[in-house]
Amino acid sequence: MLRNFLVRLFVPLLIASAVLAGGGWFYFRHAVSEPLDFGDNTFLVERGENLNGISRRLTDSGVTPEPWSLRILSRLGGNATIIAGEYEFPRQMSLAEFLDRIVTGRGQVDVRVTIVEGWNFRQMREALRNAAGLRQTTAEWTDARIMEALGYPQTHPEGQFYPDTYHYHSNDADLVIYRKAFDLMQSRLSEAWSERAPGLPLDNSYEALILASIIEKETQVRDEQPTIAGVFYNRLAKGMRLQTDPTVIYGLGEAFDGDLKRKHLETDTPYNTYTRWGLTPTPISLPGMDSLMAAVRPEKTEAYYFVAKGEGRHHFSRTLKEHNRAVRKYILGKSQ
Repeated sequence: MLRNFLVRLFVPLLIASAVLAGGGWFYFRHAVSEPLDFGDNTFLVERGENLNGISRRLTDSGVTPEPWSLRILSRLGGNATIIAGEYEFPRQMSLAEFLDRIVTGRGQVDVRVTIVEGWNFRQMREALRNAAGLRQTTAEWTDARIMEALGYPQTHPEGQFYPDTYHYHSNDADLVIYRKAFDLMQSRLSEAWSERAPGLPLDNSYEALILASIIEKETQVRDEQPTIAGVFYNRLAKGMRLQTDPTVIYGLGEAFDGDLKRKHLETDTPYNTYTRWGLTPTPISLPGMDSLMAAVRPEKTEAYYFVAKGEGRHHFSRTLKEHNRAVRKYILGKSQ
């Protein structure tokens, strides 16, 4: 250990002495402080790349006349660890400034990926696979393996990740985004559950998450979400099936071609709320905060039915007779 310490102590001194000899110090000072033309304003430091490789790249591309200046400068600075990533530079910058950036991480390019409210987990995975500069560590993993890596091996992934825009640096691992989104959803869900209205027929926050995911898929018109939640609670209280199309579509999975038919409504799956009572076994989407709050603070309404009437909005009805009239008007295009 003493020998290694002495080596680390004296090698930089020897290098410095060599540089100083014969007036070399003046050349070295000029080499590391003179503004250099980096051409492109971005520079990618590959994961696992060392200073020798970077020095050669700078020389080969004509930025520096020789590769040793950067290496000596690094040794004099204590051989700081290089941080991989994509960096944004001014067109002209000194070698000393360049080294400072790649060892501190300052100036890394900020990249972002947006997870959209209402997406399902499969769509989220696809977005992260295609995210620019995101290092793919989970692309070949199963959903279960991702949840295991997050520390929740028995948890179904659907609905567990908060839809938002996430910032990262090039070469960050995709698991970083999964963890951020997972932690944020747990925080948002806990916040919503703590503000729930009294007397809700829900056993736990997971059931609130399920209901929020259904509300999210039914409408993204924010002022309608509490009303739709109220309709669902009315139906549950009366022992009625929820009969909501998005749950049927989710149960069909990738087999769904975009055209929902009567046969689909009649085909039983664990997610078909036309054939089964109660909530679905898991969430069906990634709900945002508005849907979470609607699920725990529903609007008091006398409606038991709703039908889409265009532009994302719905017509609400108290009775089946009223509902059928609304269906004829808004879906079938027939007069009363």
